[in-house]
Amino acid sequence: MEQTFWEKLKRVKAGDICHVFKFLIAWVLHWFFKGRHRDLWLICDTEYEARDNGYWFFKYVRENHPNQEAIYAINRHSPDFARVSHLGATVHYGSLKHWIYYLLASKNISSQKMGKPNAAICYVLEVYGILKNVRVFLQHGIITADLTFLYYPHTKMRLFVCSTHREWKYVSEHYGYPSGWVQKLGLCRFDQLHDFKVNRKQILFMPTWRMYIRNEIHSPDPQRELEKFKETEYFQYWSQLLNHKRLHQIMEEQGLEIVFYPHREMHRFLGAFQISHPGIKVVSWPAYDVQELLKTSACLVTDFSSVAMDFAYMKKPLVYYHFDTAKFRESHHGKGDFDFEKEGFGPVCQRPDQVVDKLAELMEQDFQNEDVYLQRHAAYFDLWDRENCRRTYEAIKNIT
Repeated sequence: MEQTFWEKLKRVKAGDICHVFKFLIAWVLHWFFKGRHRDLWLICDTEYEARDNGYWFFKYVRENHPNQEAIYAINRHSPDFARVSHLGATVHYGSLKHWIYYLLASKNISSQKMGKPNAAICYVLEVYGILKNVRVFLQHGIITADLTFLYYPHTKMRLFVCSTHREWKYVSEHYGYPSGWVQKLGLCRFDQLHDFKVNRKQILFMPTWRMYIRNEIHSPDPQRELEKFKETEYFQYWSQLLNHKRLHQIMEEQGLEIVFYPHREMHRFLGAFQISHPGIKVVSWPAYDVQELLKTSACLVTDFSSVAMDFAYMKKPLVYYHFDTAKFRESHHGKGDFDFEKEGFGPVCQRPDQVVDKLAELMEQDFQNEDVYLQRHAAYFDLWDRENCRRTYEAIKNIT
């Protein structure tokens, strides 16, 4: 059942109140700057990261269309601040100035639905038509699930970027956007996935998060929360795989290294993983760039993460580790139109030993991808070039 305006207004928490005052002040001030910023594009990924489609689009605009006024929003304490600030103007995320630019911008462009000065307040302003601005969703990854939070009534976004005909058709038919507002343009970061050098000795393990775990383990005591996390099926299945004796044996025989790069939501629990093999590195986002790991790794083991599509795009072999499909579909993201068993770009495994078996097979063939998955790649990725940023730029310029 659709929630009422007042029910959704409850999403605004006490900690957001200061942003209400920032918004009110910015609303007054932005009128004094209207004449100076007639076509400002405000771009972002998340508060602390500049590694996704927003960053690559900003880079493209600054290098190819320097006369287009564009500002990138990011926390100045972010480890990525330096890489984006040398390209052009930035604004501190969530600041009063960010609010002013948000109100001045002719286009608000982000790889995230919540890429705003304050997600809760901006949701109310945008979805209920209080603020009428043009919002562009660059996307975070190719959609394979039923992401109800991206339905048009919950976003009111003017341009929704898709990367394949299948994805475009699915979103167009099920997400409720007006005709022409969903466009097949390609993810901006995919432009960078055509030139790479593979390390044949490196395997990447990269699971996504489970939203329901946050509620299951929540505790005011961090130690208690950690202990409850260790009891989850999620932790146990990944821990079993990382400590699988035969996997360790194969690693030693082949001189392989595994990089375990979990979702950011899980980084506070990295200490829970007690891994006995020195060839397995547990790494976190500030020190490692996801795209570089994807480009250099010979093989990927993941679950339902959208990074599988990035890896498949490069025609490299991957293994899906789906040990909790039913619960994931029930409590995280519903099933979309993509069938991993019939259309996926790698084998689907439910148990740790199955994953190890598949990795052993791939090692024997020097991580060369199988014909069946290359054929699926050719059928699925009907956009496979370096023109995604260009297409996106032109589509945004054409919004009236």
